Amino acid sequence: MQWEVVIGMETHVQLTTQSKIFSGASTRFGAEPNTQACPVDLALPGVLPVMNKGAVERAIQFGLAIGAKIAPRSIFARKNYFYPDLPKGYQISQYEIPVVQGGTISFVLEKDGKAGMHSVQLTRAHLEEDAGKSLHEDYHGMSGIDLNRAGTPLLEIVTEPDMRSAVEAVAYAKALHSLVTWLGICDGNMQEGSFRCDANVSVRPVGQKEYGTRCEIKNLNSFRFLEDAINYEVRRQIELIEDGGRVVQATRLYDPDKKETREMRSKEDAQDYRYFPDPDLPPLVIALDWIERIKAAMPELPGAMRERFMGDYGLPEYDAGVLTQSKATAQYFEACAKACGQAKIAANWVMGEVARRLNMDDLSIEECPVPAKLLAEVITQVGNGRISNNGAKQVFEELWTASASEEGTAQAQSVDAIIKAKGLEQISDSGALEKLVEEVIAANAKSVEEYRAGKEKAFNALIGQAMKASKGKANPAQLNELLKQKLAS
Repeated sequence: MQWEVVIGMETHVQLTTQSKIFSGASTRFGAEPNTQACPVDLALPGVLPVMNKGAVERAIQFGLAIGAKIAPRSIFARKNYFYPDLPKGYQISQYEIPVVQGGTISFVLEKDGKAGMHSVQLTRAHLEEDAGKSLHEDYHGMSGIDLNRAGTPLLEIVTEPDMRSAVEAVAYAKALHSLVTWLGICDGNMQEGSFRCDANVSVRPVGQKEYGTRCEIKNLNSFRFLEDAINYEVRRQIELIEDGGRVVQATRLYDPDKKETREMRSKEDAQDYRYFPDPDLPPLVIALDWIERIKAAMPELPGAMRERFMGDYGLPEYDAGVLTQSKATAQYFEACAKACGQAKIAANWVMGEVARRLNMDDLSIEECPVPAKLLAEVITQVGNGRISNNGAKQVFEELWTASASEEGTAQAQSVDAIIKAKGLEQISDSGALEKLVEEVIAANAKSVEEYRAGKEKAFNALIGQAMKASKGKANPAQLNELLKQKLAS
């Protein structure tokens, strides 16, 4: 039987406010346990929550960025459940009327051997507070409770069940991560819990319209774990069904050491949480002029920048999509393209050699040891014929390993110095090249005769001989042209 995978995602994005969503307590990471939980976070008698305006503004920014509807009036509800790290016995969240409704996330996806733009529809994004954290290690068989995260502002972003593979789910998660960090509404630090993914996974026979029973894999804090967890869960469900069993709706955790998911608890439905409007919080009312002010202050968005790169620089949709998946990558490319005036070649370098070396050294584009202006100088030296593409790669590698970081004219001098030190300058002098071509023709009469008889491969052999004679320094374009002229005469 052929199976279809169905995946929906819920992502908890910690917002970049200095204080919590309903109190003035700090959200700073790494403080001593239970030093950043105030009476409001714990709902002690006599205290009332007050909405953090900055959290609402960040939610509005996100909604505008994805083309969603911003609810003019939304409400907060109490989600009731009882865990040791939730001292109030409920979590303040949004249920019936979320602040952000609908929207789309677009990204580059390779499918069936072809790469192109792909979209995932969002259901909603709602504001809520985080719970505390249960700690089970280094406590001599006991568990500790750290309530520092209690009340930390979150935006929970929920997709439709649109995704059909782990690869697609990871591409979506990376695009979402890029967008929220691009906007500055989240720092994106997955190790610190600022960006956590829950994957809802089910399988069904190909052609079946009804969804299968889903299981939710909670708190995946790396893209690799997300992919591995989904792939394992898909295999588990298919094997279970094919062996005559049935999938039971449950919440599961992923064990990265064993590379498997395990059941944490049976999965609750909405009615189990007994949602009801929070009596301590009035409705959240968002005026149209507030939305317009936030919109006017927003940075250029990835979609708009992608269209601009295609229009201003003549880049293909794929290139523009890849380059705008990260704000830092887009800025690096644009600085390089403006400096060298060769946008397509700059795009090829950023997506090719630069990306390859960053991956090899496990660096982000912000940590790239070759500044954009320095890469532009390398590209310029190729464009003016001074060095070949192969020579440019050697210069780039030398710059990378030396971690060159000089500014201004020092950059050009460092490129110039490397070219001279490694003897990478091409022979572009027409007189020298003409003499070289004549010598190659005289020494390879058989290849000349074959070329004139219509054998194109003979021309490549002659080029090879010429490059060998020049020790690889002849300008290929000029050499090609001169050789064709001489053979035709």
